[in-house]
Amino acid sequence: MKYAFFPGCVAKGACPELYQSMMAVYPRLGIELEEMHTASCTGAGVLQEKNVQLGDVLNARTFALAEQRGLPIMTICSTCQGVMSQANARLTADARYLDEVNHILAEEGLTYSGSVQVKHFLWILLEDFGEDRLRSALTQPLQGLRAAPFYGCYLQRPTEALQFDRYPGRAAALERVMEIVGVDVVDFPGKTRCCGFPILTINERNSMSMVAMHTSEAKRHGADIMVTPCPLCHLNLDGMQRRAAHQQKTKIDLPILHLPQLLGLAMGLSPRALGLTRNIVSPDSALAKLGITV
Repeated sequence: MKYAFFPGCVAKGACPELYQSMMAVYPRLGIELEEMHTASCTGAGVLQEKNVQLGDVLNARTFALAEQRGLPIMTICSTCQGVMSQANARLTADARYLDEVNHILAEEGLTYSGSVQVKHFLWILLEDFGEDRLRSALTQPLQGLRAAPFYGCYLQRPTEALQFDRYPGRAAALERVMEIVGVDVVDFPGKTRCCGFPILTINERNSMSMVAMHTSEAKRHGADIMVTPCPLCHLNLDGMQRRAAHQQKTKIDLPILHLPQLLGLAMGLSPRALGLTRNIVSPDSALAKLGITV
């Protein structure tokens, strides 16, 4: 299995531990990656609010670059996946609109035919790699650890663009992978809600309230950790958790792990190899339950 790898901006910037853990995990799965070093940012949804076509042109450029390689695109960011899925849905639903976009891409000698698949690493694990092969790659199942899933908005809706009708398992894919690695999945209502990151700069108080609500709720349900496939959610839930706790005059201390970090632990990789020492909320207490020290 080979993919054009689109890591996104955050995994190469504010959350380098995500990129680090992904680089440590994927060779153990037998996946081949060609990183898309010349691809653009997806616009993170913000650009599309101002100028839909500009955002779609940037994403179509990325799709065209993947088409040249004859490869599907793999993302490790819920937000990138959602924005790219919506752009691809618009482009492939309207031939006239795709022609307009290709007219702009022609200035760079590119064209997009509409054939590229964009798939999050989470979906690839179940749909391409498969549950049996994933189990065979695990050497240290994480029994005894209680983990809450947190999807982020863009990996759950809009369901049409995310092809939930064709792949209904995507609605609960994170819980399924977590079950396979051996954790006890802690269900809670906030797992599919917004983390608060999109409003952080315009309404910090409400953003912090959302962080405190989700993390506190997961902890009340017995979670030792929270796991997310979205680095933007990780930025808010992990990086802003102490500020959120201070605002709410409470204590939370719930470690937030990236999906590849959880997988890497189940593969027997060290916390340092997975960048867990970079996480803001220390995962040491959760790792101790597994007999793992940093």
